[in-house]
Amino acid sequence: MSGGKIDCYMDCSSFYSILAFKYLLKQRPILATHKVDVEFHPIFLGGVNQGSGNKPPWSLPAKGAYSKFDTLRSQKYHGLSGIEPPPFFPALTLLPQRALCYIKDHFPQSTFEQAWLGMLDTLWIPPQSNIAEPAAFRQCLVSMKLFSDAEVDAICTAATQQEWKDRLTANTKKVLDLGAFGAPWSWVRNAQGQEEPFFGSDRFHFMWEFLGLPWKDIELLTNTAKL
Repeated sequence: MSGGKIDCYMDCSSFYSILAFKYLLKQRPILATHKVDVEFHPIFLGGVNQGSGNKPPWSLPAKGAYSKFDTLRSQKYHGLSGIEPPPFFPALTLLPQRALCYIKDHFPQSTFEQAWLGMLDTLWIPPQSNIAEPAAFRQCLVSMKLFSDAEVDAICTAATQQEWKDRLTANTKKVLDLGAFGAPWSWVRNAQGQEEPFFGSDRFHFMWEFLGLPWKDIELLTNTAKL
């Protein structure tokens, strides 16, 4: 008997958060058969980097050069394509992340997650738009066709209000207290009540093992043509 919970903390500005988000959404029906829940939480990655003392990859030339290879390989592995850093990268995503806090509290889970997907695609898939800017963010919300005009107004207003600024700050502090130094950061509880952190979008096999789920490892096949 399995069971557990995956709390995944992400920011729109994180390429690897896109991969983790789409992968976990894809796996959710299977996870549900094992009684494992998945919940996503908005954080501010800039605050996590500052609070943990971490340096983002683009600030180090060697990491920046390597990421060109890694991002293409990662997209291919996950069956994705067309994701590119925008010309205004990195975007200061406080506005959309605060808005996501509000949306999470006021709309169904499916709407919240579809809105997050829409923001990620707008930010990362050409032609990109800088949703950190109010006008572009409003247009992004309108184009999703998830919200009425009044709801778009309410979301945009909420993103500037202290309550939702404080909520994003609290989420960011919480994940820092959990040891985060980047995004995506997942905090996972298994059926025995044990809890552990998992960083990034390429450690799900470790996560499945911790949760006690059946999974298949990467297998190298013999070259039968030469036998």
